[in-house]
Amino acid sequence: MSALDPIVLTQDLIRRPSVTPADAGAMDVLEATLRSLGFSCRRMRFGEIENLYARYGTARPNLCFAGHTDVVPVGDAAAWSRDAFAAEIVDGVLIGRGAVDMKSAVAAFAAAAADAVNTGAVKGSLSFLITGDEEGVATHGTKMVVEALMAEGEVIDHCIVGEPTSAEAFGDMVKIGRRGSINVQIRVEGVQGHVAYPHRAANPVPVLIELLHRLQGRVLDEGYTDFQPSNLEVTTIDVGNPTTNLIPAAASARLNIRFNPAHTGAELAAWIEGEAEAVAQGFPGKVVVTPAISGEAFLTRQGPFTELVSAAVRDVAGREPELSTSGGTSDARFIRAMCPVVELGLVGKTMHSVDERAPLAEIRQLQAVYARLIERYFATFATA
Repeated sequence: MSALDPIVLTQDLIRRPSVTPADAGAMDVLEATLRSLGFSCRRMRFGEIENLYARYGTARPNLCFAGHTDVVPVGDAAAWSRDAFAAEIVDGVLIGRGAVDMKSAVAAFAAAAADAVNTGAVKGSLSFLITGDEEGVATHGTKMVVEALMAEGEVIDHCIVGEPTSAEAFGDMVKIGRRGSINVQIRVEGVQGHVAYPHRAANPVPVLIELLHRLQGRVLDEGYTDFQPSNLEVTTIDVGNPTTNLIPAAASARLNIRFNPAHTGAELAAWIEGEAEAVAQGFPGKVVVTPAISGEAFLTRQGPFTELVSAAVRDVAGREPELSTSGGTSDARFIRAMCPVVELGLVGKTMHSVDERAPLAEIRQLQAVYARLIERYFATFATA
């Protein structure tokens, strides 16, 4: 057993109700643990968000673990079988908010790092990049930490993100890339009037419908190497008209595009703005498009690093992981500016759900995979 028990540390972290943006002492728990192992720790606070960068060693290569201590809200607390922040163990399963996403992964890598430090296996540096702003808007978390570290000249050679990547069974999937994401708000401003006198008004609703029709009528692509096709989804349409005989003054909509490397966020934003200009021709009102790019698509090319990660999974779990780019976004989208990044964690089926839970055996398996990964990493890259 490790000198550091990942189950106990996970429980300690879960018992800090760190719902974004609150930290509730979670970062203090992790910092104290890492300091006791000999890590040099830096708290990097931006706005109201607590972040931590900790490093053991000063030499290269520097293998970083990235993760987050913040969690999503509990939701209906009465629907939980146990207190969401009590971190109770029931029949070999740890129940609590953050058990899967992703306090257990943080604890598992900390336990693996403790073993590596104690056995002298660190032939370079190990580091942790931990944020309290992954589940929120992510503006004061990993993004700003990465920018600050790069400005200082800090070098991270490779990174493992502890997101719950496994789909059905532990170790069956590793993420080597993610699609990009762009959110777009559309507001069509017309002229309010009586429905019996449409010539005195300018109805924004048909203009909005036409714009959405044009946007949804385009097939963005048929897919991209290692990526599924990009998709555009309209998420809301709002007019807010309380009556039947009134032409409304405005109509709005929101949409999201998850896109592969065939596109960039800027290119998609320009396309939507161009379509908006086209439908606004001859309309006496105006169409306002407000895009927000959450992240660009990226891919970590298969090679020595991805093979090393796959080998660690094979060694411990006995299965060949699928190298995938599926799913939503993660903080890997920011870290990829510094180095190659791969995501590896627990089975994600219960993340964000009532009774979020992780089997103790899988948490220990994850620790073993991380330990094997660290061992293989320095054997491979410290002598490269």
